[in-house]
Amino acid sequence: MERSFFWEKMAERYSKTPVADEAAYQKKLQVTREYFRPEMEVLEFGCGTGSTAITHSPYVKHIQAIDISSKMIEIARCKADAKNIENITFERSTIDAFTAPDQTFDAVLGLSILHLLDNYDEVIAKVYKMLKPGGIFVSSTACVGDKMKYFKIITPILKIIGLRLNVFTRKELQAGMTDAGFKIDHQWQPPGKGKAVFIVAKKA
Repeated sequence: MERSFFWEKMAERYSKTPVADEAAYQKKLQVTREYFRPEMEVLEFGCGTGSTAITHSPYVKHIQAIDISSKMIEIARCKADAKNIENITFERSTIDAFTAPDQTFDAVLGLSILHLLDNYDEVIAKVYKMLKPGGIFVSSTACVGDKMKYFKIITPILKIIGLRLNVFTRKELQAGMTDAGFKIDHQWQPPGKGKAVFIVAKKA
């Protein structure tokens, strides 16, 4: 798949790298679970090595987890097998290539991924269509346009090595959600420079 080589090379290292802010990560997991119900069908795109999907798996019926990197998916499957988890389906795919009928999912997770997409507004609109009425879109996004405008200079260089970085602000991300039809139900940003914005957006 296009420009997946960066993540293929990073997969092993990524799987061994500890979470940068464990307390913030645990809070996001907790908030997300408050929305979960046992009968829910969930999609996670950009699932990486599957840690979040595996952690959430006891709280929902099924998780469809996709990632651009085959090595990430391989590691995720091994981790799930080691824990005897059977309600996650891991698949190599991008969110652009992934297809599902409208109103398929009760929840969609896009964590640490929207800022890596050129077409994040189109992806948000696609997620809206895939969600059932009342469904939720959970995202955690680095809005580097708020603090680090110099990233606009190096973005073309990052694309050459296969790493996209979309520079937008928190307000622009919020607008993308509401323009697609979402209502922002929960929003939180940990203190500190450059921390990701965590949003739970609900489909009306």
